[in-house]
Amino acid sequence: MKKFRKQLVSALTVIAVMLSGFVVPVNVNADTASELQQKIDQAQREKEELEKQQEQNENELSGLKQEKNTLQGKLYELNTTLEEVGYHLEDLEDRIIMKELDIQIAQAALEEAIATEQQQYEDMVRRVKQTYERNESSMLNEILNAGSLSKLLNLEEYYRKVEEYDQKKLKEFKESRAKIAEEKERLELEQVALQDLRDEAEQERERVEQIVKETQGSINIYSAQITETEEQIEAYENQIAEKEKDMEYLKKLLEEERAKSRLAKNSTWRDISEVSFAEGDRTLLANLIYCEAGGESYEGQVAVGAVVMNRVLSSVFPDTVSGVIYAPKQFSPAGSGRLALALAQNRATDSCYRAADEAMSGYSNVGSCVYFRTPIDGLSGISIGGHIFY
Repeated sequence: MKKFRKQLVSALTVIAVMLSGFVVPVNVNADTASELQQKIDQAQREKEELEKQQEQNENELSGLKQEKNTLQGKLYELNTTLEEVGYHLEDLEDRIIMKELDIQIAQAALEEAIATEQQQYEDMVRRVKQTYERNESSMLNEILNAGSLSKLLNLEEYYRKVEEYDQKKLKEFKESRAKIAEEKERLELEQVALQDLRDEAEQERERVEQIVKETQGSINIYSAQITETEEQIEAYENQIAEKEKDMEYLKKLLEEERAKSRLAKNSTWRDISEVSFAEGDRTLLANLIYCEAGGESYEGQVAVGAVVMNRVLSSVFPDTVSGVIYAPKQFSPAGSGRLALALAQNRATDSCYRAADEAMSGYSNVGSCVYFRTPIDGLSGISIGGHIFY
């Protein structure tokens, strides 16, 4: 008998492990009545957290767009400034070119004035030299040839006026040269000033170009962050949609449970005397009670066993203990493999075995309830320990 029991436990373990591979749509494990609402509540919390993250990202996105717009406005102003600096530089270049032309003209005029002054001076020196180099006979001949005193005086006046003219012209040429030299110096000073202005304008342009480059780089960074944040928001939206889909599925399952519970109450019920128990049913039920309510009071453990037996007695569910426990998507320990591990080590306590015996005897402290779960809003039933039985 003991050998048979060990073989049965091993077989049940294999069956449980095989069932643990069953995957429920929307990526949730097979749920018992006691855990389905927990799944819904968890999905709701995860959805709210995703919505919170989405809101934070939307606020961040709004801030990033505002910063980007501010930078784009700054960039527009900088480009306008840069354009104005460019125009200013072009104007300075034109003025420098004109100033260089004026200097060239002044330089040519100065060279011409110097040459004229030099020629005038040489002519004057030559005439003075000719005058003083005349010999007495030449002067005497000119006097004798004058013929009269008036002609002689006129001749003397002529030489005097020629000398005065030469001196006057020499003075005028010197003054003209000085003015031209002064004008040339003024133009050169203005040219230096223009060159300084051009250098300053060039430095300003380089400074503005650097700011433009940095601003454009910042805009590119903000654009990348905006794209990344938008992608995150889209991902959150998709996750929220998935959570909503999961919640709808879980709520549908919960409603199906409630409908099945109502159906079970109105179905045909067998008497406990009509149930045929298989070898190992007691161990199987005790270990399920251990998995579902091992930490609950004895009353809670009996209630779990009663739910299993109520299903066995109802025509809505399988008519055997193993058939009820291993039915798909009913008791999570059976689907997850936890029950198989408990069976392999027979972890059920004495109180779990006593609760199984009492339930298998036909006693129920939860009436005709065929489901149980942790308490949730809107679900009425019999409250025992940490579960609601309905």
